[in-house]
Amino acid sequence: MLDIIDLKHPKLSIKKWQIDIHESWCVLGRNGSGKQYLDQLLSGNLVPESAQTLTLPTADKVAVVSFETQQAVYEHELKIEATDFIDAQDIGTKAKEFLPADKLEHPLIAELGLSHRLECGYRQLSTGEGRKLLILQAIFAGAELLICDNPFDSLDHHSCIALSATLARLANTNVNVLLLLSNRLDIPNWCQSIAFIERGQFSVIGKTDNAETKRQLDILLTPEPDNITWPDNYLHLCDYPHPYLVKLNKGRVSYSGKAILNDLDLAIAPLQHTLITGANGSGKSTLLQLITGDCTQCYNNDLDVLGFKRGTGETIWDLKKQMGIVSADLHRQYRVSGDLLTVVTSGFYDSIGLYQQPEKYKVNIARQWLEKVGLLEQQYTPFRSLSYGEQRLVLIARALVKAPYLLILDEPTQGLDELNRYRLLNFLAHLEQQHHSTIVLVSHREDEFLPIFKQHIEL
Repeated sequence: MLDIIDLKHPKLSIKKWQIDIHESWCVLGRNGSGKQYLDQLLSGNLVPESAQTLTLPTADKVAVVSFETQQAVYEHELKIEATDFIDAQDIGTKAKEFLPADKLEHPLIAELGLSHRLECGYRQLSTGEGRKLLILQAIFAGAELLICDNPFDSLDHHSCIALSATLARLANTNVNVLLLLSNRLDIPNWCQSIAFIERGQFSVIGKTDNAETKRQLDILLTPEPDNITWPDNYLHLCDYPHPYLVKLNKGRVSYSGKAILNDLDLAIAPLQHTLITGANGSGKSTLLQLITGDCTQCYNNDLDVLGFKRGTGETIWDLKKQMGIVSADLHRQYRVSGDLLTVVTSGFYDSIGLYQQPEKYKVNIARQWLEKVGLLEQQYTPFRSLSYGEQRLVLIARALVKAPYLLILDEPTQGLDELNRYRLLNFLAHLEQQHHSTIVLVSHREDEFLPIFKQHIEL
């Protein structure tokens, strides 16, 4: 299937790598390590300067499913949206239109939990559902090499098991499966061999079940000590004057007659850090959007947020100036041009992009946060040029920059490597000790269910 010896490119170097037919591989790499250049090489979009041996599958038989490919589909759907020109909401391309008409009854669709979503528009799918749909599209299109970049991110436990079983079956047929992963915990037991990439340098580690492979990965992925001081607080600690940050009575959200949330009570008191869990499609993100005001049905509910009764004349900006938000939806929407410093500083103004001259002290705090997430040296690098995981780190810094009363994190570690996940979880532990921000976290990963959470809501 693949044979590479002494490949050289300014962004990628491979000494030796061979993949046999029916062989499954996992390539581990940190955020910004260069995994995306492997995508480009194998799909024919990166031409090496030199190579002693270079045997690749034909580009039309290679399918790549990644956060970047999902973003490209999402942006295309926004471009073709016709809501402004028709009398009804345009849901865009339906999920079933991504699949061959003669495959719509295929059992794989049900196994991956998408049968009931085929009539939905792509933009109505969750991040995990959209990824599963693109994987199905690649399978049905006859891909011989399926490259999946962090395919288990944002999937609930059942969906992870179902997707892993599907990929395992593919690996036993005529489809080669290559997983590009950021976390060792995501390596499935059916994956046979492991490689590692760091700063574009690719090296084969060994067989998955080999003790020496595990030892080498332990060395490569040992956390470095964080000796950088905690950034300055934009807001000083003070007494919050209301009994609740969020109070929802008999909450309900429905679309096209179908209830997403129904008869839901929720109360979050100051410093009552709250964990929200549930299967894909159970309404977790909808609940957070109800709180942030991004779901317009907030005005139809008995809802108090940060001392404001929704629907009494307050603006969304009155609320968001006391919130920090990280979500897949915000990540998708942050499509304006700008460097990292601009993106982080925009967190003070709750804007996508920066449209006013910020005070010097705000810029200084933004730089402190970029240093804290390890990206200060790239402060003038365009945000859109970074890998998905690096972009997510920048958006985390953007949310934390103003020390918000309410920090809303909807699967914030999506796309992060295990060292940066470790770093973020340490951030949350530090925030808890400061007794200022109240954390609301949505997560599927049990290792993120930290003891700081005093309330657990399962939808």
